[in-house]
Amino acid sequence: MMPPKIGRREKGLNLSCTICDFDTYAKSVPKALKESGLPDLLQGVKKVLIKPNLVNSSPFPVTTRPECCAAVVDFVRSCSNASIVIAEGCGEPSMETTDVFRRLGYHEIAGRLDVELVDLNYAPLRRLTDPECNFFPDIFLPEMAFTHFILSVPVLKAHSLAGITCSLKSMMGFAPPQYYSGSHGIWRKAVFHENMHQSIKDLNKYRTPDFTLVDASVGLADYHLGGETCSPPVGKLVAGADALAVDRECAALLGLDWKTIDHLT
Repeated sequence: MMPPKIGRREKGLNLSCTICDFDTYAKSVPKALKESGLPDLLQGVKKVLIKPNLVNSSPFPVTTRPECCAAVVDFVRSCSNASIVIAEGCGEPSMETTDVFRRLGYHEIAGRLDVELVDLNYAPLRRLTDPECNFFPDIFLPEMAFTHFILSVPVLKAHSLAGITCSLKSMMGFAPPQYYSGSHGIWRKAVFHENMHQSIKDLNKYRTPDFTLVDASVGLADYHLGGETCSPPVGKLVAGADALAVDRECAALLGLDWKTIDHLT
């Protein structure tokens, strides 16, 4: 039996997304989060999990800037008494998420804000089943995915296999490597690459973010691990409670038609 999802669906709120011009994280993040209705969603929430996209230790715009997450923490605290963690499970096989946190400056941010950093690759797990999921009729996901309000903070990037990686695909960070590295272990979430779009769909049937803030201040135009940045920089933040709507808007910001990206249809 599937556990209830916390957050937006139970509250019956309007599911839409907001696009704001980017100035600085300190100015623009609060504006985007307020205008997109996050304070209402956080009413009654006791635990918040902020999930950046830290696929490896490459700096922004491949990964989420710690300053962006810090601005999110400050805003959540301004309108909620919920406890907060920053959690991710990196995909790089040659390092641990704790190494990525350290290299990208998350330890300094966490220390200053008194926020716990959690490596999702080693978090206690729950097994779930759904026969309607074609690729993952059963799946293992961290227990805390179902005890926390998930606030996803990805960056805007094109993806070589998925077309785009934003809110929905970033949920792969929750997948435990011991089950999803594949037979070769070249990439910690390699099983998802066998059928990328369907695996993203299935994963998000089990758990999708309660809220998303996409850092589209720059954007990667061609490839999710590097390559050309968007020129000129996109200069936007995209926020909302409907991850699918957010990702469709982000596809447009990259000049892509979401109707041609299978997991967005």
